[in-house]
Amino acid sequence: MNSDLKHNFSEQQIIKYPIITDKATRLLENNQYTFIVDRYSTKPTIKSAIESLFNVKVIKINTCHLPKKKKRVGKYLGSKPKHKKAIVTLSEGNVINLFTEN
Repeated sequence: MNSDLKHNFSEQQIIKYPIITDKATRLLENNQYTFIVDRYSTKPTIKSAIESLFNVKVIKINTCHLPKKKKRVGKYLGSKPKHKKAIVTLSEGNVINLFTEN
């Protein structure tokens, strides 16, 4: 069964938030941006969401499922929700402004 038919989300629900880490900021030099996305989304849906939200041209998308992390609250052991990470490569001249300047 196609996951696009199973989970229909809007662009705002597909893209959760950007990742701001050391590696992600190094990737900004290569015009690559890192986002946490819905774990059921596919590369074509991520591409269309990024292009419509930020008005940019996407060349390539790399995705990976992040491992489930354990979380302890008192004596109870649970797990944090699983996520999917997407590294989006934009064409030359396109920029996503993640940091607002005052």
